[in-house]
Amino acid sequence: MSADFNPADPFAMFRQFWQNAAPSSAQPFMPPLTEEEIDRKMAELRVVEGWLTMNLGMLAMQIKALEMQKAGLAAMKPKDH
Repeated sequence: MSADFNPADPFAMFRQFWQNAAPSSAQPFMPPLTEEEIDRKMAELRVVEGWLTMNLGMLAMQIKALEMQKAGLAAMKPKDH
């Protein structure tokens, strides 16, 4: 392990990575894109967004159905006097 390792600092590894990065690679994870690549990536992300939106709607419907089921069970439960 490095002498600079500090277990209390979870971001030390990332900080060291960015400090050691060459100035020419200021964006090591995002290479320059052409206009066509940007359009393709945006289209892909819109498809993912639509899929996530659909799943969020289905999740909300399941929650509502369970809430209704719980309310129905509570309504049929005998009341103690």
